[in-house]
Amino acid sequence: MPPTAPAPTCKAVAAAATATAAATGSQKPWLFVGLGNPGRMYKGTRHNIGFEMIDAIAEAEGISVSNKQFKAVVGKGLIGDVPVMLAKPQTYMNASGESVGQLVSYFKIPLDQLVVIYDDLDLPFAKLRLLPKGGHGGHNGMRSIIDHLKQSRDFPRLRIGIGRPEEMGVISFVLGSFTKQEREEIDVALHRGLQAVRTMVQEGFNKGALLANTPQPSEMLNR
Repeated sequence: MPPTAPAPTCKAVAAAATATAAATGSQKPWLFVGLGNPGRMYKGTRHNIGFEMIDAIAEAEGISVSNKQFKAVVGKGLIGDVPVMLAKPQTYMNASGESVGQLVSYFKIPLDQLVVIYDDLDLPFAKLRLLPKGGHGGHNGMRSIIDHLKQSRDFPRLRIGIGRPEEMGVISFVLGSFTKQEREEIDVALHRGLQAVRTMVQEGFNKGALLANTPQPSEMLNR
């Protein structure tokens, strides 16, 4: 009598179900969009912190963000067992909506699963705010996205505070690089943002927002 094949574990069954759902399109992915400007000259600038958050998620989750689709570089993968897409529009900041609108439309992303990540002059430096919806707040990238989503503002956004300049113009400030001290602080913020994203997709928006919006002791963040 031939040996009986071992029964699949619950984890294996769940993983297979997730893969099947993602392949058939019955489980729509979360779409995380980081805003910034393409090109080496803008790398590491304050205005590109959205790109950096996408890079942090990609590195932590083993997702390659290299495919070119709809005026963006895009990567697909999983956070836990949840399908996600990561995107960095290559249109330059002020035309970000050209890419985001096409991605949302083509992949039929529910707006409550579109999360836009960007720099915010009105937040204190390295502070995070994860909100379920809102306006553009004067941010041209967000303004473009809202325009290309038929004026809908009902999508989550993760704002990363960069503060306001004291002695220079806003344009020079946002296109400038972080100081060494700022770099250390922003890396901590990116780590907390990563944890908030993981929590949001696996445990729900409210738990992710609580983690992002509640200041954390530095000793906990550095574990």
